[in-house]
Amino acid sequence: MKNWNTDPNKFKSQKQKRLWELSQLINYGLDGKKLSEKELSENWNDLKALLDPERARMLEYMLWKNPYSLPTNVQFWNLSPRTNT
Repeated sequence: MKNWNTDPNKFKSQKQKRLWELSQLINYGLDGKKLSEKELSENWNDLKALLDPERARMLEYMLWKNPYSLPTNVQFWNLSPRTNT
């Protein structure tokens, strides 16, 4: 993984480094790599805070089939159409 603003070798532990790598892959693209479902579920409590909320919601659904309910005013299909005046 290429990252211009963070040196991954300066993390204190391998777990911190791996959490950072996973969050970068999920948030900014997998770059042809595959994620382990087991690794995601084992590190979920620490990883969830580092992820984009929408991506975290999608992963929760994919891993555990956990439906997530948003308020109706946030969903895009409930927004009122723009009017030209």
